Amino acid sequence: MNKQQVMENHRKSAVLTMTGMAIMVALTVTKVVPSSKIAGYSVFVGIAFFFLTEAASKAKGSESGLRFHTILADLKKPGVIGWALFPCVSGMVTMAAGNLMFSGEYVSHLIGRTSSVGLSFDQAALLVGQVVLAAFGEEIAYRGFFLGKGMKLFPFWICAVASSAVFAAGHIAPGNIGIVLYDVAGVWIDSLIFSVIYYKSGNCVISTLSHILGNAVSLVIAFRFL
Repeated sequence: MNKQQVMENHRKSAVLTMTGMAIMVALTVTKVVPSSKIAGYSVFVGIAFFFLTEAASKAKGSESGLRFHTILADLKKPGVIGWALFPCVSGMVTMAAGNLMFSGEYVSHLIGRTSSVGLSFDQAALLVGQVVLAAFGEEIAYRGFFLGKGMKLFPFWICAVASSAVFAAGHIAPGNIGIVLYDVAGVWIDSLIFSVIYYKSGNCVISTLSHILGNAVSLVIAFRFL
């Protein structure tokens, strides 16, 4: 591939990245309208643009932000395992503190928020499958695409803060303003952790595993408080 082709691929990838990010932000902003149901589509947009930008940039397997064949090697990178386990701790702290501050109402809000997007709490096997798929989709969209592709255009921390803000905003649900702000702040912090995991591993499969583990711990604790 000559230099001109490389530059053209980079240009196409940059245009797709900016377009996809803009659409994701625009969809998430619709959260300001309580009756709006389209904010969740930002995840599908992120997934689609992830693969579009990968194709446009003609990324090789080792350059892709989604790699299954390098999971073990990526886990061995400095600091990855420690950061990957951190959401378990943050989930426990967030849940315990929220339950204490809001007298159990935080857990009810959390269950209500996740139930509103279709998670089936009455069927354990289905719930596990949904949690895994949801985490995988969100990691491709927000870490693989928004963060990973965005880092080719902007500094890491700008992309981490911005992608986490959009990700957290997408989790806004009706309720007590204090509980909503606390919930969104917790999601934003977890998203920053997932961003660091992606930055260190270069692989959104690793951040997905951490995301799934963190969600699992939070759900177990939530049911403990119900």
